[in-house]
Formats: sequence, structure tokens, C-alpha cells
Amino acid sequence: MKAHVWVMLKPTVLDPQGQTIQHALASLGYSAIRDVRQGKFFVLELDGTSRDDAQKQVERIAKEVLANPVIEEFRFEILD
Repeated sequence: MKAHVWVMLKPTVLDPQGQTIQHALASLGYSAIRDVRQGKFFVLELDGTSRDDAQKQVERIAKEVLANPVIEEFRFEILD
């Protein structure tokens, strides 16, 4: 079983890397891009667990290890 986890800065947190990317895109002629937010993507492979247990485990891992709850939010999906 696999889990995909996306971690992003909260919308209220300044994203200087995203702004740098946006400015670079604008200088390359991509003027239609209004905003860029940069984040992290994780793929976790889980052995021998039920889907319900996998959801609980991945949520706990995301909260405790992958994301900083003060400035980041996350979402995940479990894949068979």
C-alpha cells in the first residue's frame, strides 16, 4: 500500500521560494502566472496494514514528522 502526502505552507504564511519562482517565470515571459506556492510531496510505502490503520498512521506521521503544524498544512491519499 502507498500513501501520497502533500505539505504546503498555510495561505497566510509568506512563501519566499514561491515568489522567487514566480519572478523567474515572469522574466521568462510567463506573465499569466499570478502566484506560485512551493511545497513538499512524499510517497510512503506501508507494509501489512489495513486501509483504516494506514490512514491513521499516515496522518500521525504527517502531523508529527512531515509537516510543521504552526506554518504548514497537509493532505494525503492512500493508494492500494
